Amino acid sequence: MNTSHVPIAIIGGGLGGLTAGRVLQFNGIAAAIFEGEASPRARTQGGMLDIHEANGQQALHAAHLHDAFRKIVHQGGEAMRLLGPDGTVRVAEDDDGTGDRPEVDRGALRDLLLHSLPEGTVHWGRRVTGARPLGDGRHEVTFADGSALTTDLLIGADGAWSRVRPLLSDASPAYTGISFAETDLYEADARHPGSAAIVGNGFFIALGDERGILAHRESDGSLHAYAALKADEGWLDTVDFSDPTAAKAAVLAHFTGWDPGLRKLIADADTITPRRIHALPVGHRWERVPGVTLLGDAAHVMSPFAGEGANLAMLDGAQLALAIAAHPGDTEAALRAYERDLFPRSEQAARESADNLDTMFGEQGLQEMVAFFTSGPAEEQHHP
Repeated sequence: MNTSHVPIAIIGGGLGGLTAGRVLQFNGIAAAIFEGEASPRARTQGGMLDIHEANGQQALHAAHLHDAFRKIVHQGGEAMRLLGPDGTVRVAEDDDGTGDRPEVDRGALRDLLLHSLPEGTVHWGRRVTGARPLGDGRHEVTFADGSALTTDLLIGADGAWSRVRPLLSDASPAYTGISFAETDLYEADARHPGSAAIVGNGFFIALGDERGILAHRESDGSLHAYAALKADEGWLDTVDFSDPTAAKAAVLAHFTGWDPGLRKLIADADTITPRRIHALPVGHRWERVPGVTLLGDAAHVMSPFAGEGANLAMLDGAQLALAIAAHPGDTEAALRAYERDLFPRSEQAARESADNLDTMFGEQGLQEMVAFFTSGPAEEQHHP
């Protein structure tokens, strides 16, 4: 087996891992990032993200990328519409440019972080198969290509199904009771003008009957939508998603009686993909283990209904890197400082996500969300 050694190994080249690598590099500390995907273009990176002033933007400031981030913001993307199943608009907010949660394409944000790193920082096609302690805080990581590495500091930024997490915790994400059928409607203004008009320029929610349709207007003019259902964990397995027509019919059967314009976000979709929503227990944490830690979904995967996942991953990455820079030669002091702040902030966000899930998909979900958006100062609201 070909084994190499790197002082700091970051497993996972998502937003959190890239942010950690960038902030370390800016502070003169080298780190290597190992990503299972074959290349930066191996797959699309998902839809729009709202990057919050209190966490995601703080991470970008730490990475000295905030000015560049502002140049890729989707202008108008902070608009929001909330509808009932009958298609009636219950709440509408325009983007007047004063909000603190600008929208950005996830792929564009990932590219910004990637291009900020020295060539060769990210090692592509390195899918992790296992990790084990070697003693004295050192670890060995093995990869599917038969290679291995040893490292003095192992950072698990490898998502919900992390291969690093078992070194610290035996917790595993559990199904939340919500399943998504994710859809795309391309060239919406030209090909799907009715759906484009319903969604508007930013974020869109339709709720009722303990289910919902959520959508974003993408920066490329497409619509990215999610049909969200309370369902048994095995329900998606009963639907043949290799047959888009049959899959759309199966999902639409759960939206009988909904406004035809809302149903078109499913019926007219160019793609349809199943997604189960999983979460780690609220308050997930671990005892300090020398030489290893987690960030992002590896540490605290939660439902998306507080919009905090990407923001927390980036802040985790930045805060971990800053802690390492602040404790030169004392990795354990850095990890203790990082985890001391990580645990309470991730618990708060995970609790908010779980509470929002219960609210949105409860019997009075529409009414409660209307009240949420129409009462209280805007700066105190945490949009799903």
